[in-house]
Amino acid sequence: MTRRTWFITGVNSGFGRHMTEQLLERGDKVVGTIRRPGSVDDLVAEYGDRFRVASLDVTDTPAVKEVVGRAFAELGRIDVIVNNAGYGLFGAAEEVTDEQLLRVLDTNLVGSIQVTRAALPYLRAQGGGRILQMSTYGGQATHPGACMYHAGKWGIEGFMESTAKDVAPFGIGVTIVEPGGARTEFRYGSLRMATPLPEYDDTPAAMTRAAQDRSRPSLGDPALMATRIIDSVEQTPAPLRLVLGSDSYRFLRAALSERLAEIEAQRDTAALTDITDSV
Repeated sequence: MTRRTWFITGVNSGFGRHMTEQLLERGDKVVGTIRRPGSVDDLVAEYGDRFRVASLDVTDTPAVKEVVGRAFAELGRIDVIVNNAGYGLFGAAEEVTDEQLLRVLDTNLVGSIQVTRAALPYLRAQGGGRILQMSTYGGQATHPGACMYHAGKWGIEGFMESTAKDVAPFGIGVTIVEPGGARTEFRYGSLRMATPLPEYDDTPAAMTRAAQDRSRPSLGDPALMATRIIDSVEQTPAPLRLVLGSDSYRFLRAALSERLAEIEAQRDTAALTDITDSV
């Protein structure tokens, strides 16, 4: 098994925590970022120099550049960058405040973009590496009442898919991870809910108001998902997308099939706007 060095944002809980624990246990090195001081002190005490912690808010671009640069300077090489930091925001478009909108996009979209941009010069200089982007099936499929969350995830998937083409010549692989529901603190800890408007009480958008109901646990095992994510780094070439969970597969297949059917139905009419005169 190849020993690697990883840079992972948001390691205090969820997938970031599970990945960090598994990587350290097998002998890899991890640089993990946190926002809550003391949240990973147990791992620091157990693993010493193999686990380095940096405080980072990914919405602070100068701090992102400084933390990423320092990690490469101190370790010499980082093999895998994992954009994991993020959270959910549910609510219809007009239920979400301007502050909530900007904050979730700064975190889920701009934050991942800036971590990637900060790491790319170092990955190119060392001759390659991997970038893992935590997304969700919600980066390709949608539910009512989650428009701002989908906006960030669809945006980061577009950025990563295009970037994968840009950086492939440098030996840098990109994988977009699309898990289904998992039993992490996403729903019960980090998830933010917009203030409901009564006008949406009897509409599809209201379905997300029950997202934090603990009597309806998610299907996925986050530890098993973390293992699959780690194992994906062994694949060459890097898989562009990694689908985790039967619910993720189901939602993705349905959404993509519906989208393709709608496009295919317009095959002939699409050409009606082409210029047909020869020049």
